[in-house]
Parts: sequence; structure tokens; C-alpha cells
Amino acid sequence: MEQLIQNQMISAAVQLEKHLDSELDRLETLNADDLDKLREQRIQQMKKQAQQRQEWKNNGHGEYAELADEKEFFAISKKSPNIVCHFYRDSTPRCRIVDMHLKVLATKHLEARFCKVNAERCPFLTERLRIKVIPSIALIKDSKTKDYIVGFTDLGNCDDFSTEMLEWRIAQSGAIEYSGDLLSPPDVKKQKKPTNMKTIRGGYDSDDSDIDFDD
Repeated sequence: MEQLIQNQMISAAVQLEKHLDSELDRLETLNADDLDKLREQRIQQMKKQAQQRQEWKNNGHGEYAELADEKEFFAISKKSPNIVCHFYRDSTPRCRIVDMHLKVLATKHLEARFCKVNAERCPFLTERLRIKVIPSIALIKDSKTKDYIVGFTDLGNCDDFSTEMLEWRIAQSGAIEYSGDLLSPPDVKKQKKPTNMKTIRGGYDSDDSDIDFDD
């Protein structure tokens, strides 16, 4: 997967360089009327972006909220093509850590709908999305489930990972926009350190975390 991402980034960089060269050549030949047209196009683009942001907010984007049931999940799926959905249960302490980070990311990434579902209250949805471990985060891009974050393994296998680390991992699916380096995990230094799972942020004992939901 890493090699695939690297090849995609190299290809994108080459295309961007060609585009910039083309734009520079075009700008050198512009006159006053052309500049006015560009300015008007930019204004229209900004208006369109503002309208999109408002539409997202009207559909519940910008906040991290719990869904009442499976019916509500399918309803938001019709309005929001990009969804970050946390499957949790009250008895799993690590779910509260996920909640803390997703609340922050929800306000930052209006382009995706951030929500949570109680796995025990939504058995049909939990089974349909093949959720076996709690906490799990389903990452939906263009109305298709693209990826899952299962437990904290992909987050450095520790409980004190940063919000940036979770953001980076979510971005691997394309569910959110990301301007950083997808090849370099923000917490890579932490990943190299041995983790004492008995001493984690908030004093939670992680022995009961990453629970197999079939138990």
C-alpha cells in the first residue's frame, strides 16, 4: 500500500508541475480584460465554496454527534458521501479516547460527516459493516466503505496518540482532505518507543480495550 501511495504522489507531483508551467505561460500573455475575467471566476468560486460549506453544516457536518439508530445512519448516508463513523460501546474505555479526537477533527474537516454509533444498539448495521472489534472506525468515501481503523494498531499501538495521527490515518481512505505527507505518520517517533499499556492517558486500563465484539 505504501508503494502505491508513493507512486500516486509522484504522479500527482509531475502533473502539478506541468499544470503550473502551463499556467505561468498563460499568465504571461494575459491582458486587462483577461485579468477581470479571472477575478470574476475567483469570486464565483469563493461563493460556491461558501455555499458548499453552508450545505455541509445544514447536513450536520462540523460537529461530532451520536446517531440514534440504523435508520438515521442510512439517512445521513444519502446526504453525506464522506462519513467517519465510530462504532463504540459504553464499557470500552478506549472509545472515550476516540471521542476526544473525533470532536476536534469534526470541526476541522467540514467535508466529512463525523458520527458515532452504539454497536450494541445497532446490531444490523454492526454486522453489515463487519464490525468485530471495539473501537472501530468505518471510513466511507463517495458513499462506499473504503477502510476501517480497527482498535489502535494503526495509531501507534498506544493510547496517547495525537489527533494529528488519527487525522493522518483517516486521510489514507480519502474520506477527508489532507495537506500533509501521507507517507509519514505524525507520531512515527512514538511508534518506535515501547509502550507500557498499564500507564496510559486518563488512567484507563487498556486490558479491556480493543474488545472482540463477538465476546
